[in-house]
Amino acid sequence: MVLLDAFSVNLSGTFMLTFGIVITIIAGVVTFMHTVDDFGAPPSLEELKRYAGSAQLRNGRFANPGGADVQMDLNKGLQALREMLTAKDTRPSQPLPTGFDVESDIAVPGSGEFAVTWFGHSAVLLELDGRRLLIDPMLGPAASPVPMFFGKRFALEQPINIDRIPSVDAVLISHDHYDHLDKYSILALASRVGHFYVPLGVGAHLLLWGVPQEKITEMDWWDEAEVKGLRIAATPAQHFSGRGMTDRNRTLWVSWVIQGGASIYFSGDSGYGEHFARIGERYGPFDFTMMECGQYNEKWQPIHCLPEESVQAHLDLRGAVMMPIHWGAFTLAPHRWTEPLERVRIAAATQSVRLAVPMIGERFIPSRAVPFWDPAR
Repeated sequence: MVLLDAFSVNLSGTFMLTFGIVITIIAGVVTFMHTVDDFGAPPSLEELKRYAGSAQLRNGRFANPGGADVQMDLNKGLQALREMLTAKDTRPSQPLPTGFDVESDIAVPGSGEFAVTWFGHSAVLLELDGRRLLIDPMLGPAASPVPMFFGKRFALEQPINIDRIPSVDAVLISHDHYDHLDKYSILALASRVGHFYVPLGVGAHLLLWGVPQEKITEMDWWDEAEVKGLRIAATPAQHFSGRGMTDRNRTLWVSWVIQGGASIYFSGDSGYGEHFARIGERYGPFDFTMMECGQYNEKWQPIHCLPEESVQAHLDLRGAVMMPIHWGAFTLAPHRWTEPLERVRIAAATQSVRLAVPMIGERFIPSRAVPFWDPAR
């Protein structure tokens, strides 16, 4: 009986210690999230009232048509964590080659041409009709507020020098996830940006980080704006949003159409759906598409295309040349880091789709040459 009582006391003490540690961790996380502004500031309820006319807003949260979403229960979450921890070859073994060129990457191409510079993942500098647009400029060292644990950028032979990026007429943001909206990059670029175009609700993050209200335009699906003669349109995507534990889907997500002397599409993050064909019908055909193809998994397929779906979406959009994005910078899914490109190449060859695969930092003009970098070589 004495032994049993002692065992009970032991168990009780162990439980209380474990419970105390869990509560301390939760309290620490909550405190961290409320004191570190990397998490941003989702729109208040008052601000959400301004978006009441949006067809995408339901009960204070944005939603995909048809309810497409991914909800991770405990079992599915543990499976995903186990896959991430046991996955092989999810990062390159050597620093990736880069194509940065001091002489050429600051000149805007001539009339009727456009230039593209990919910085890895989904960050792209687009030069069109004498204008510069920077899309999803996640140029920081990690796609995470806790980089010591998660989301570190792949090593590069020549690191991205954000100070060398010239002034841009506009920055376009597709949604507020860390691998697309980076506080460090916004702060470093803000003084060189003419205007920020963002989905509904994302402006609150920029305001918190010091971007003036007059430099921010929030847009709903199918909204259009003009950037010094260029037409941009915020178009549908099938995804979700949020930077913390309580702000899921408080901000909208979009893809982007940019039209001037050429017609260009940027997918942002999206699962495959009929919206690609709708965008193609309304704004296509496209001279150039930038299509997400990495960080996928069957567990979250509704909100991220598999590589084969990315190629099909390009065809739905009536695109001419496709550049795979959302790969080559971070490990955010358990597939091999080169797998997205390998699968896209096979699907593109089967469908006779022309691919552009530049090295990170390699500026190219598609009408003159389409690069193809093979990381396997």
